[in-house]
Amino acid sequence: MAGDASALRRFLRHRARAARRRLQSLGRSFPPLRQAVHKDMQFTADIFPLDITRFLLHVRSTDQFFTDADNGTLPAFSIVDPDFGAFSEENPQDIRKGESFAAEVINRVMHGKAWQDTLLIWLYDECGGYYDHVPPPAAVEPDDVEGRCVLTEHSWLRAGMRLFFPGYVANAEKLDAGPRRYDRYGFRVPAVFVSPYARPDYVCTQVLDHTSVLKLVEQKWNLPSLTARDAAAAAPLDALDLDGPPAFLKPPSLPAPSLKWGSW
Repeated sequence: MAGDASALRRFLRHRARAARRRLQSLGRSFPPLRQAVHKDMQFTADIFPLDITRFLLHVRSTDQFFTDADNGTLPAFSIVDPDFGAFSEENPQDIRKGESFAAEVINRVMHGKAWQDTLLIWLYDECGGYYDHVPPPAAVEPDDVEGRCVLTEHSWLRAGMRLFFPGYVANAEKLDAGPRRYDRYGFRVPAVFVSPYARPDYVCTQVLDHTSVLKLVEQKWNLPSLTARDAAAAAPLDALDLDGPPAFLKPPSLPAPSLKWGSW
């Protein structure tokens, strides 16, 4: 049941981000609509009010994260997301702002009081493009549920949407005509391991995916797998040297970002 709920939340977050982008694009010509979209869709949980209570119990501000990082009082596991409207480095944003956000998170963690016990995994979901010259390998399917599109599955919904968003419906139908199995990885995305125990000058050659982070959490706290995908995933432990003295116990000096955090 917990696995189903987690998978549903991930699916809803993905669909909400996609919907937000489409609505924002539509609202560029209608300022009142654009303002309403920004206000009502700032947080994914706003779209799903039944889950808002649980959402608020676990969410903290970025400033609170920085404070806890400084004081060494971060929880055992944290997910840090940027403001996707300004710092996600997606078109048409100024990527220097996203760079400054990443630099601030990394520097606050490295110079915080709990640095000696910290692993920060900084990764992207896209990497600025949708092309990779290396063919993606096969992947273990997470479950036996076939992918589906709600819009194309229900003719009544498709007909109604076609009246108002014909282009979107046509594009959805085109995308839905492809494979329905999750048995292949996509293009590669960057991932950086920031820790006192990171291996110096090391490039990990393991095949990893986003569920590798989940796999590491499961191994650390002896938790069961949520899907077949994370059960088969490799934890990114090769990037760490946990047997010898930490190579970066004294945090290294990193180049300054091109924009100072909070300077805009």
